[in-house]
Amino acid sequence: MSMTAPRIALAAFMLESNGHAPPATRAEFEAACWLEGSALGADLARPVPRAPTALTGFVRAMGSGRPWTPVPLVAAAAGASGPIEQEVFDDLVMQVEHGLRAAMPLQGVFLSLHGAATATVEVDPDGVLLARVRAVVGPDVPVIATLDLHANVSRAMVEHADVLIAFVTNPHVDMMERGAEAAAAMRAMLGGLRPRSAFVKLPMIPPATSQNTDCGPYADAIAHGRSFLDHEVMNVSISSGFSLGDTPKNGLSVIVTTRTDQARAQAVAEEIARFVWSSRGRWVTKLLPLEDAVRRARAAGADPRAPSLLFADVADNPGGGGRGNTVWILEAFHAAGVEGAVLGVFNDPELAAEAHLLGVGARFVARFNRAETHPLSHGFAAGAVVEALHDGRIAGRRGIYAGREVDLGPMALLRIGGLRVAVATQRRQLCEPAMLEALGLDLAAVRSLVVKSRGHFRAGFDEVFSPDRILEVDVPGLTTVVLQRVPWRQVPRPIWPLDPAMDWAP
Repeated sequence: MSMTAPRIALAAFMLESNGHAPPATRAEFEAACWLEGSALGADLARPVPRAPTALTGFVRAMGSGRPWTPVPLVAAAAGASGPIEQEVFDDLVMQVEHGLRAAMPLQGVFLSLHGAATATVEVDPDGVLLARVRAVVGPDVPVIATLDLHANVSRAMVEHADVLIAFVTNPHVDMMERGAEAAAAMRAMLGGLRPRSAFVKLPMIPPATSQNTDCGPYADAIAHGRSFLDHEVMNVSISSGFSLGDTPKNGLSVIVTTRTDQARAQAVAEEIARFVWSSRGRWVTKLLPLEDAVRRARAAGADPRAPSLLFADVADNPGGGGRGNTVWILEAFHAAGVEGAVLGVFNDPELAAEAHLLGVGARFVARFNRAETHPLSHGFAAGAVVEALHDGRIAGRRGIYAGREVDLGPMALLRIGGLRVAVATQRRQLCEPAMLEALGLDLAAVRSLVVKSRGHFRAGFDEVFSPDRILEVDVPGLTTVVLQRVPWRQVPRPIWPLDPAMDWAP
């Protein structure tokens, strides 16, 4: 490796696209994270950055080694939404290309990608972005990317990157570590390593509630894959995929990267794929009917000695493209007179603005979803009291938002009968306790907590709610885990579990 400090370009594109949700706009990215050039560089130097955590992990790990020169290009992250508007994606690609050309010569490129994006026209934005990067820098410059564990991986993504490194944990509490792993791979490639990768796509879209990695089939698949890591196999990435992407890229993926041996990579990838396929009957959904959730919440509210409960509204998860504003559970709990429950975070900018205008202590009729047009997000109205207000800018302390700044926009805590409802302006899943603590709530005193989140809440609220007190509720929503209810348009068929009788081998 040259003794001069290598110049490494940095960029991020983080979007998980729900094929049935409204398109992701430029405004949505800007509200979450759209940072360019020097602004991105300044953000990455902050103790609590807005940029994606894997990018932060890469930069900090690189900074602990020999001198290098970061070349920040652009970081665009919107979490989860619908397909990105094509012109927004085109603008992002143009910025990356122009930035790369202006920065040449470069010795490496690192991208923090989600891997499950679609656009309103393009079905594989992540693959397109990697291809365009490769076209600019050429075949010899290392191109390394991290992926979300839910990436819908395409062959183009594998072909145009030297190394793809997917998260290992769900909830994703290892994002910093995966960025550091990418930095180690970059250092190795700068020293002359030329890795080889193999890719196997399974015709399998496992339900999201079966994808936790603390136990169960996914935990076993990850452990089996990582058992192959040795002096030759440098990375095994098993991406469950984002089922609701509804894209030709749907399907669980196995990527194995070796230091030199292509045949070894292929053999390991196929063996892991066979292991996962043989376990497919374990990837099942178990949900609690709404009427049972109401009964258990009433009992928890009536008996302060009983364990408090957490109810997950998995079908309206903003972290999977949900609108964050369906009221099925709110309506049912309110009608049943449930006491001591907290529900959130509801995405309702108009209601949050009204509460801020009225002020703390005001009594009014809270009208949820007055401006919403999606049929699953119908309206609900009830008498309310404004109990607390907040500007919505918080520093995460646990789980996937630990050490990151999150902006929910103006927030309000409303008391509606025996319930408290946290309302926010920006659509975010409730997976970080600071989102509620900012409104003055003591989680230890809450009898029932209803979270609009599919699984990341587990790493945020595990200090209060043990796994046996977590209940996933069966209600409608854009992020339903009952895959037979989804109006599929583009998934490849046959695919399991939509076609349960199919057979497959790598």
